Amino acid sequence: MRHILFLFLDGVGLGDDDPATNPLARAGLPALHGLLGGRRLLRDTPAIETNRATFIPTDAAMGIAGPPQSATGQATILTGLNVPALVGGHWGPKPSEAVADVLRHRPENIFRALTARGLTAALINAYPQRYFEAVKSGRRMYSAIPMAVAAAGLPLMTADDLRAGQAFSADFTGEGWRTELKYADTPVYTLPEAGARLAEVSRQRSFTFFEHWVTDVAGHRGTVDEGVAVMERLDAMLGGLLAHWDDEEGIVIITSDHGNLEDHSHTHHTLNRVPTVIVGRQRNAIARDLTDLTGFAPAILRYLTE
Repeated sequence: MRHILFLFLDGVGLGDDDPATNPLARAGLPALHGLLGGRRLLRDTPAIETNRATFIPTDAAMGIAGPPQSATGQATILTGLNVPALVGGHWGPKPSEAVADVLRHRPENIFRALTARGLTAALINAYPQRYFEAVKSGRRMYSAIPMAVAAAGLPLMTADDLRAGQAFSADFTGEGWRTELKYADTPVYTLPEAGARLAEVSRQRSFTFFEHWVTDVAGHRGTVDEGVAVMERLDAMLGGLLAHWDDEEGIVIITSDHGNLEDHSHTHHTLNRVPTVIVGRQRNAIARDLTDLTGFAPAILRYLTE
């Protein structure tokens, strides 16, 4: 069965080769750099084709003035529509009514489009009970990705899914569920174990999406050293994933919605392009027409339904 694992990294752009401000210029990332033939994820890194991966610097602004934002960027990734153009500008972090309308009602929503064709799709982030309670009470609203999932009639995953090994924490290992959320019985993995488990879980359905929002938090609130640590943890997980990934069967897509983490000279989003890395023998089916964030959803739908 053809399948896609979509690893979404919130707030990661292609910045300067400056270790003083850019964690991606300093971090040791053997898995990612190995995919890129030894190159780093930087502003001047060109499109690359290696024996296992394709790297594409990807336009997140899409012709709309101002720095890209989370809600419109994520909605664009999930629909293939230029959502900033549709709603009159970049918007975030949470969806405006106009963005929500796109996610809830447009048939291009990739989760809705796939399930309408009889294919299986899931967001595999686990959410604690207090998240659902906050949404129900109105104290919290969905961000773009869970909103798109719920609009397609798919369930968000819970602590029970985490316990069953079918969902993952935002830190991959599950440590935060023990230390921050105070769940005493949820699993804890090493980073390579989490990557291997992620590869296994993604084989169960056509389209698996994981949202790694920790990168954006590190860009807004963290230091360069903390950004380095976040990227190195991500890479250690990716090493475990790639060691267990069958390139003949599936495609891994790694991308972001806007720049942020790559420039610690300020705490705002950037105008930089974002990195897209696509792994798998049939990756050209996704990569061939990809230049900006509108390219993902139609390519995914075409690949999984052709």
